[in-house]
Amino acid sequence: MGPSRLSWSLLLRCRRAAAAALGAPRCRPLPARPLSASAPLQAPLRPPGTGGGAPWNGAAGPGGDVEKEEEEEEEEEDEAALEELLAPSPQAPGPGAQRVAVVHPAVKWGPQKSPLTTAELQIAEAVALVDTLQNWTVLDKIIIPTKNPNKKFVFGKGNFQVLTEKIKKLPHVTAVFLNVERISSLTKKELEGAWGVPVFDRYTVVLHIFRCNARTKEAKLQVALAEIPLLRSNLKNEVSQRDQQRGGSRYIMGSGETFLETQNRVLKERELKIRNALEKLRRKRALLRTQRRKCEFPMVSVMGYTNCGKTTLIKALTGEAGLQPRDQLFATLDITAHAGYLPSHMPVIYVDTIGFLTDLPHNLVESFSATLEEVAYSDLIVHVRDITHPETILQKATVLSVLRNLNLPSHLLDSMVEVHNKVDLTERYKPAEENALAVSALHGHGLEELKQEIEKKILTATGKKILTVNINLEGPQLSWLYKEATVQEVEVLPEDGTARVKVIIGSSAFGRYKNLFPNSEIFMS
Repeated sequence: MGPSRLSWSLLLRCRRAAAAALGAPRCRPLPARPLSASAPLQAPLRPPGTGGGAPWNGAAGPGGDVEKEEEEEEEEEDEAALEELLAPSPQAPGPGAQRVAVVHPAVKWGPQKSPLTTAELQIAEAVALVDTLQNWTVLDKIIIPTKNPNKKFVFGKGNFQVLTEKIKKLPHVTAVFLNVERISSLTKKELEGAWGVPVFDRYTVVLHIFRCNARTKEAKLQVALAEIPLLRSNLKNEVSQRDQQRGGSRYIMGSGETFLETQNRVLKERELKIRNALEKLRRKRALLRTQRRKCEFPMVSVMGYTNCGKTTLIKALTGEAGLQPRDQLFATLDITAHAGYLPSHMPVIYVDTIGFLTDLPHNLVESFSATLEEVAYSDLIVHVRDITHPETILQKATVLSVLRNLNLPSHLLDSMVEVHNKVDLTERYKPAEENALAVSALHGHGLEELKQEIEKKILTATGKKILTVNINLEGPQLSWLYKEATVQEVEVLPEDGTARVKVIIGSSAFGRYKNLFPNSEIFMS
């Protein structure tokens, strides 16, 4: 019974582990699903002391049905509350088409000017963000110099006048995308008054992309949480407009609260509800993670700048035909798990994660910490870089900065594998970094070397060993190894009733094996 006979069994086990991580039934090993904690557990946990036999069906006796009905009512109430939290935000851009003027304030000097990029590259990324959104069209891209983009009108008086004239001459313009991280509610009000159309900053546009790409409840809740600072900053502007229009008392009749106090209280209550809902999902995710750990399949988180080719690389490593990479920013928002093999036939689960972006506001990253915390429980991180991108050095710095801010364990950052992707688009590329690996995920170049490096790092991180043991076929060793380790090859020696078994085994299981079978012959691979 060679490796080919065992490969399908191993792959099924690996895919079942991925399915268990997603809360899917073990009888349906799906190739990939969002790694979401919102998926329900498939069977209730048996309480202590109930013994074996038939599955436990909950509380016995007349009260069982009442408790079940109460649980169902509670679930329905939770669902209704979630639907309310996930309702469309009043601050979100409308669902229709937008004809956008993209404006980039080019800082000529000073601490706000990045030495790793240019105004042309920055506005190109802003245009790519707009192109990601369906029915959004870029009418014009305008670079205007400024000394201080944080001033009220962003630009100096003369440049602002020139810009205003350009925008008003554009045919049928419906919005302006000002390529800065955040603009204050006062600046937004002044610019919209001058230009006569809505003005969006990077926070608003990226958040809208997230909103459009969110598929699971967890991702949608994290988008709703990221909207809270935006709603809060725009509230003061709304209050000032009300005061100007109505005058008189600012108190809501009979409540003893001003409009501002009432709205702030409503926002605090909404934020608390969202955080509580996310905490429930986080606890479910932790339980699913515990179940997944029992399978002992290594986890590899694949990370990188948005649109660097993470999904394409995972498809190449796993051979999963159902994966459909898209050439757009933030195509992956929900974490998904995918089963594959390493050179020793060791099964592994690759985790596809959300991409990063330069000048991504801290609140936005913090809102997705519930999703990104899954990375902390990986055995290895693979950092993918688009080596053909003119800002590849800045992109690397952005990713490493975000990873450091996630407070990941130091061993994960130290053992990280750096992959230089898309080398098929350059001639005779050779990595400048000593430990980087050059690959083309699209054409398969360098994948075997990458798998070998991943395997080496995984064996170190998990403490697993690759061994060959001689066993007596009449004894219990083989069944024990199938249960406690990953059996890769079985070479039967019929003349003496023994077999050579190649296994991947963890340190604790190896110790138990030696105690149970002290006379077994063991050879290190």
